[in-house]
Amino acid sequence: MQEVIKTDQLTVNLGGKTVLEDITFSAVTGELTGVIGPNGAGKTTLLRAVLGLVPFQKGNLTVFGKRGKQLKEVRSRIGFMPQRQSFERRFPLSAADVVATGLLSPKTLFRRVPEKSKQVDESLRAVGMEGFYSRAFQSLSGGEQQRILLARALARRPGLLLLDEPNTGLDFPAQQSFVELLRELKEKDGLTIILVSHDLVSIAPAADKLLCINRTMHIHGHPAEVLRSSHLDEAYRCQFDFLTTGGGFERCWH
Repeated sequence: MQEVIKTDQLTVNLGGKTVLEDITFSAVTGELTGVIGPNGAGKTTLLRAVLGLVPFQKGNLTVFGKRGKQLKEVRSRIGFMPQRQSFERRFPLSAADVVATGLLSPKTLFRRVPEKSKQVDESLRAVGMEGFYSRAFQSLSGGEQQRILLARALARRPGLLLLDEPNTGLDFPAQQSFVELLRELKEKDGLTIILVSHDLVSIAPAADKLLCINRTMHIHGHPAEVLRSSHLDEAYRCQFDFLTTGGGFERCWH
């Protein structure tokens, strides 16, 4: 299997503050890696570093064999799904319009995206939303909007998919449905997926590996190993959202 992402002691400073320090992990073709950690842990910054959008002061980062300033050369091979609140939901766009924005690039920014492009149709079909082509995006439920935004990230047929807290605001059944869809896409298309979340319950059963960070890397490995590790206590300082419901690591995993 091809190594899609490889970091070695990656350190990122922003505004004079160390946001990430000594992050070392790798992800191969067809692997789903869950990136977990508390709010403010640097999870989103890690995704931005992979996209080549933030500089790093130490270590190495390779994506599809490219590093440093070369990262912009492989950006078209990466699909990115930002947090849902960062997408303006009041725009009067149809589901297909939203997906089509995923085809824009600096070269096509001022051109009209074809209304019925093959990529839009295929992306909607891939997430089971082909019947929502003309539906207003703002009229959709939270779970339906997430699937449309996922289709948007898939529009350019990426080999690597980065998702930033995609389950925020969704109820548990919708979270489970969305993560199951990601697992299907991974297995069907061989996608490498990096899924950022603070919710262990929904992503642990679907992940091939978990990466736990809180500025620095606390543990990286198989979910069963990570969920039983004392390093989780260090990263979260024992503040897990799901523990308030009476769950736990073993219950989450089994």
